[in-house]
Amino acid sequence: MAEALKVGIADYKVGKAPDKIISYGLGSCIGITLYDPVIKIGGLVHIMLPDSTQARANENPAKFADTGIPLLLDKVISMGAVKTRLIAKLAGGSQMFQFAGTSDIMAIGKRNAELARKTLQNCAIKIAGEDLGGTYGRTVEIDLETGLYKIRTINKGEKTI
Repeated sequence: MAEALKVGIADYKVGKAPDKIISYGLGSCIGITLYDPVIKIGGLVHIMLPDSTQARANENPAKFADTGIPLLLDKVISMGAVKTRLIAKLAGGSQMFQFAGTSDIMAIGKRNAELARKTLQNCAIKIAGEDLGGTYGRTVEIDLETGLYKIRTINKGEKTI
């Protein structure tokens, strides 16, 4: 029987078909999935911040792009996924609030997206789809039977990547 695994902020879950993994309320956060389409194993990490080395409290690796992606990668491989078959999909990274000035320090969504892409590239994981940026929140769900990543938004509709 299919299970709906819920991922909180700075959290991750892994599973196998027919499970689905869902995360609610992505703003500047990013929901990153890794999926092996052959054995239908995958996972989702809900990262909040880009870089663990820039944070004082960095004890939760799922909180950061640079540590959450490798954590998720290790977990899906330990379940039997093959690294060379893995595909990644990303959603989130919005700029939810406007700030005066030109500094990128408060552009958390943009910085999350940049470091998530760089970390996936460094891990040699192909990005198969993304829905990043904007000024709106998202709820995401990966179906581990199909690998489809559903993104729901208020006033922007729903799409699948």
